[in-house]
Amino acid sequence: MPGLGKTTLAWKIYKDSRVQFEFPTMIWVYVSQEFNRRDVFLTILKKFTQVEMSSKTDNELACSVRSYLEKSKFILFMDDVWTTEAWKDIEAALPKGNKLGKVLITSRHETVAVYANRKREPHQLRFLDSTESWELLQLEVFRNLDDCPEDFKTLGKDIARQCGGVPLAIVVIGGMLVESFSPQGGSAMKSEWEKVSASVNSYLAGDKEKRTENIIALSYKQMSHDLRDCFLYLGVFPEDTEIHAWKLIRLWIAEGFIKQKPPKSLEEVAEDNLKDLINLNLVMVDKAKAEGGIKVCRMHDMIREFCKAEAGIKKQNLFQEVKKSNGVFDPRVSEIQKHRRICIHSYVQDFLRGRPKGPRVRSFLCFSKETITLPLEYIPSIPEAFDLLRVLDANPIKFSKFPIKLTQLIHLRYIALSGDEFKSLPDAVSKLWNLQTIRIDTISRTFEIKANIWKMRQLRHFKTKAAITLSSELKGEAAENLQSLSRLSTQCCTEELFNRTPNLINLGIRGDLATLSDSKCLRKLNRLQKLKLLYDVFPDVTSENPLSRLPQPDRFPPNLKILELSATHLSWKHMPTLGKLGALKVLKLKDFAFVGKFWEAGVEGKFASLEFLLIARTDLEFWTASNDCFPGLKCLVLKNCEKLEEIPLMLHKSLQILDIERVSKTAAASARKIEAEKECMQGQQHRAKRGGFKLVIAPGDER
Repeated sequence: MPGLGKTTLAWKIYKDSRVQFEFPTMIWVYVSQEFNRRDVFLTILKKFTQVEMSSKTDNELACSVRSYLEKSKFILFMDDVWTTEAWKDIEAALPKGNKLGKVLITSRHETVAVYANRKREPHQLRFLDSTESWELLQLEVFRNLDDCPEDFKTLGKDIARQCGGVPLAIVVIGGMLVESFSPQGGSAMKSEWEKVSASVNSYLAGDKEKRTENIIALSYKQMSHDLRDCFLYLGVFPEDTEIHAWKLIRLWIAEGFIKQKPPKSLEEVAEDNLKDLINLNLVMVDKAKAEGGIKVCRMHDMIREFCKAEAGIKKQNLFQEVKKSNGVFDPRVSEIQKHRRICIHSYVQDFLRGRPKGPRVRSFLCFSKETITLPLEYIPSIPEAFDLLRVLDANPIKFSKFPIKLTQLIHLRYIALSGDEFKSLPDAVSKLWNLQTIRIDTISRTFEIKANIWKMRQLRHFKTKAAITLSSELKGEAAENLQSLSRLSTQCCTEELFNRTPNLINLGIRGDLATLSDSKCLRKLNRLQKLKLLYDVFPDVTSENPLSRLPQPDRFPPNLKILELSATHLSWKHMPTLGKLGALKVLKLKDFAFVGKFWEAGVEGKFASLEFLLIARTDLEFWTASNDCFPGLKCLVLKNCEKLEEIPLMLHKSLQILDIERVSKTAAASARKIEAEKECMQGQQHRAKRGGFKLVIAPGDER
């Protein structure tokens, strides 16, 4: 039975600190109905190695999995295994003699669980009883069990009872009810609850097996038309996959689902839509941003199935997933012409070999977990097949060279491509004047933009990890919509360029950052909120040529909220410069951004607005802080700080989250002291009411 909470329970076990302490190696794999053993093997191997293994055969991958697992004390979570055949394929790659390894399976089918372990009865999840159903509904709507107005309880209990004890159904209904929530109750709220009760009653009058599906349909029917398209579109992503909010929001905009609502930007409206779907309990937040907001989300597989069914050609014709079963594509390659958007996540080469033709297709999306190397003869296939494309996300496909025929797709609004040999964006891309988002994945250190982006009036985001170089001689004044540019080469950081890009919000810079030390160009970016600085002096080594200093505080963007420094090897004595950035809320120091044994924080100023601090990879040993140095620090993350002796105790005053990984035993012990101080400050009951203090210590750090 779907929706009973199998994945939720397994996830709680996976995140439990006691389990993490016991098993140094923890692996989570989503198996799903669309089982692909290569994807499973590759997911497991990513836990052990960064080596690209997509070129290996299935048997070679299975041997590699077995080899790594034989040597580890591990627990492997296999979520949503549908068939005994799928389990046989997975089991073949597991070591037989490692008694320290454990496997936990979730499945809708008891036969799978019995087959996997004949010596142990599977744990059966039951339906919630009426009391538990009502408690869960209250928690979803009111966040605790004490706030439901008295005259709503009978109505609420009746709504909960109608959900049949299925947790997923209850939380979806809770998402609908919370929209009408008012602390005072009132007639308007009661009227909304009565409408929901009547709707639930009518929707659930039929087949009990479809109870949860019907409740999802009820929630869908109550959405605005704009939000409906955004919701259904989530079905283009593979089952049980991480959905990155940045990508999703830009895809929604490119697809035309987001309408302008001044004074908000399109991105802000799209983010509001995502929050609405989360509040409706149709989408789950998987990871949050340091500054707040959603970084990664996902959805229940049953909700995804609803999206796919509703978006199909027989109903909304919003998109169609192309799948291959028993050697045949569904829909057939010859039928692609009927669809407006297609997504395909496996057998991509076979599909393109069939020479599809889709004159109506506006979007081609591929989110395969496996890297796909496309032979030269297939490079022109996509533009030739779909000449009216608006959206092309083919990131898993490795192109051996930039597909120049893509420049004929003049309707393109969004393009995401990957190629190790990509070193430039051709001049012909200038013709794609509708482009809003360009994302290029390449291992090249530099990336030359030959295209004249100053004439691309719709361009809003350009994203790559290489250092971008731009010609200063190109004419045009069309960069007023450009919001994201990453990463820009330091040699291109000039007053002239930043005068052309006054609305930049997100900027990444890569190269010799010493050239910025005396420059005034950054302070022209009044709207810039996020800045990433990566020190790269290749072929020299950054540790042997450390950055000598930072720009003065008045030379940073005046409204900067988020700053990330990587590989700068600065002395800790330069930290007061960052403390003087009055608007700074998030500071991330990565890969030896600062080096040295001692950091005396607060000696020359404080971080007045800082709420989030990350320090990852440093040789810092002794850190002291004055009482007022971090007055508003809410979250501290320390990773790979093995030499750090102690975390300053005074941080406990404002701290809400302390997350440490690969630190010394003494640093872990000091984290426990901070936790004890928080408990003393707040008291057990008061702490629970306010949400409490969260300490996360990685497995093994306290051993």
